[in-house]
Amino acid sequence: MVFKYHFRLYLFTLVMLGGFALLVYRLWSLQIDRREEFVKMIPGAKRERARVPGPRGEIKDRNGVVLATNDASFEVRINLAEVVVDYRRVAKIKKTPIPTVEFETIERGIRRKKPEIDIYTIFEETIASRMRELGVHQEYAVDSLRVHFRSFGGAVPWVYRDDLTFAEFSRIAEHNLGLPGVTVAERASRVYPLKSVACHILGYVRLPDDKRASDEERKDWDYYVPDDFGGAGVEKSFDKYLRGKPGVRVMQRDQRGRPVGEVFEEYKEPRKGNDVYLTLDVRMQLIADRALRDAKVGRGAVAVVEPASGEILAMVSVPSYDPNKFVPSIRQADWDELLKNKTIPLLNRAVQGHAPGSTFKIPISFAGCLKGIQMQRFNCSGSVTYGNTSMQCWIQRQNGGSHGSLNISDAIMKSCNCFFYQYGNAAGIANITKVSKILGVGERTGVELEDESPGILPNPDWLRANRPAERWSDGYTANTSIGQGMVLASPLQMASVTATVANGGKAWSPHLLKRVMDGDEVVLDNPPSLRGDLSQSVKPEEIEVIRKGMWKVVNDPGGTGKGARITGIEVAGKTGTAQNWRNNEKGSRVEDNHTWFISFAPYQSPKLAVCVLVQNGKSGGGCAAPVARRVLEQCLALENGYEVAVEPMPPAEGHFNHISQVQYADAGVPLVPEPDEDGDVGAGAPTVESVDAPAPRVNVTPNIKRKADSATSAGSSSTQNVPRAVPVRRPGIFNRGGSQDSKPSEPSPGGFFRRIFR
Repeated sequence: MVFKYHFRLYLFTLVMLGGFALLVYRLWSLQIDRREEFVKMIPGAKRERARVPGPRGEIKDRNGVVLATNDASFEVRINLAEVVVDYRRVAKIKKTPIPTVEFETIERGIRRKKPEIDIYTIFEETIASRMRELGVHQEYAVDSLRVHFRSFGGAVPWVYRDDLTFAEFSRIAEHNLGLPGVTVAERASRVYPLKSVACHILGYVRLPDDKRASDEERKDWDYYVPDDFGGAGVEKSFDKYLRGKPGVRVMQRDQRGRPVGEVFEEYKEPRKGNDVYLTLDVRMQLIADRALRDAKVGRGAVAVVEPASGEILAMVSVPSYDPNKFVPSIRQADWDELLKNKTIPLLNRAVQGHAPGSTFKIPISFAGCLKGIQMQRFNCSGSVTYGNTSMQCWIQRQNGGSHGSLNISDAIMKSCNCFFYQYGNAAGIANITKVSKILGVGERTGVELEDESPGILPNPDWLRANRPAERWSDGYTANTSIGQGMVLASPLQMASVTATVANGGKAWSPHLLKRVMDGDEVVLDNPPSLRGDLSQSVKPEEIEVIRKGMWKVVNDPGGTGKGARITGIEVAGKTGTAQNWRNNEKGSRVEDNHTWFISFAPYQSPKLAVCVLVQNGKSGGGCAAPVARRVLEQCLALENGYEVAVEPMPPAEGHFNHISQVQYADAGVPLVPEPDEDGDVGAGAPTVESVDAPAPRVNVTPNIKRKADSATSAGSSSTQNVPRAVPVRRPGIFNRGGSQDSKPSEPSPGGFFRRIFR
């Protein structure tokens, strides 16, 4: 009896425990395991995941000096779908119609009109009116609002304002509870602390572009806030490293869809992007920049390369601009001013092709080494005849003289055109092409800038592709051998050529990236890369005669580059003056010669290779050589304690003034009272005439601030009796022009200068 009683008690207890266990499991399943499922079933009550962009990494020079960083900015974002939902709710209560508007669309090639919700009217009634009351309203592009709503609805917030002051930020944050879909947020904004310094290298960032994010990227987010992204320069080239890692913010909404708070336990902090270290030395960058400014150069460039590695230590182009004007978005007036500036401050002249003149005789000298004619002598009688035309040396045009019999060193020193007409033809266009490819002339060097142009190395293949009616001949080779005709090379390419001569034949690829860092961890290291090695096929003594010729250019009494002499330092170099013409404002053709100087120093143990381009100068020896002297002297002095003030610089102004000679105010008596006439243009060579060509590929697609409703609308050359062998027209990369330096035309939709309006 007792046994039966205990059994029933135990059985009852077991049933009770099982029941409680089942109840607990059910409660856990409903409240914890399936919580999100039931929360979503409650009308209007849900959690929303918002993507939080991470700040961009910093850009620094080789020594850690910050060139691009971040600062806090404040913006107003609008979820347009929420605005419409709230408007519908109020309209239903008041029994008022929803405003609509027609827009044109093309379906199967037929233009149709379709009705859509008039988001502009709704926005004006619900949001803009309240913003006016708060005193924070700003005009906006109506088309931008309509297109954004039509494309994304509420998936991507529309940025109403991106330039709030802290006072405005606080005012909106305090009063925005009654405004549906409105959020104010702080975000990292790009800052370039040195203003225009290295602007063409750094580039700029653009505000988030709604269309860059794919549906796949947006599908995991209720509230997608895209990243700023690089629009030009290093910012664009290394965007994948610089861009930050996004964070997550989760908002809880009540049954009416109103935000009631943030779920802090699910917050994930965004991470800053990687820091990019460049090969630049900002001190050298400032030295080169000031050298051009102090010389009053209105258009020109300087490239400084380390011969032992190909690292770019400085690269300057004038005129310049302030990339801070593009942050957070460039004003329409500023953009128009940049476009109307005929000196094209947005163009990076250091990586654009120009007629190199006699500096190109250095690559030609190497071509003779491959042919085995390096030690041969050629006679200059004042001219060489090809076909029916006599192609003169500059000395005959200047005083009716001639250079006589020359070896390669003296030909480089005297810049004898007749010598190189013959030497180039003896070397052959095949060897000229081979050497140029090794040196990186006529093709992109590989520097990490999208706007680099390859230039032009004319040869039979190029002629067949571009002028099928013409045939290659000795006249073409002769013209190419003095850097005239169709040849185009950039200052960076010629600095790399100079570095190869300086180091004895090793052609290192010029590069800007030093390393990528994530805190103290190296993400990517970028060691030097050898493009080619001429020392494998050219004897050291043959390279030395080229080096010796460049030494004579500066140090021999008969040299054309005496303006580059530095007391106590042996400098080697080569002058160049390429004839060029441009059209002035009246449409008349005016002379606009490009003057060059390439150099390296010290002669025995080279540390720097420098190329200087001065546009509208008289001669390479009188205009470009003194600039190179200033750059070399001060950059080499850094090792001995010379100090350079690293400070912001305003944009360098451009001009078309002729420069007869460069003389620095603090340089004392010039070494050369009157600059030597280097004569590198060469009588008999075709004149290079710049014409107004279409816009060059300058990396400019900024966001532009515009007022309300405003977005709705919105070289060849001639010759004198030249034979068929000598080119009559000289095309540039950007259709036809003497150099890749032409005023950009007004941007048009779909063009490279296409404007992105906000």
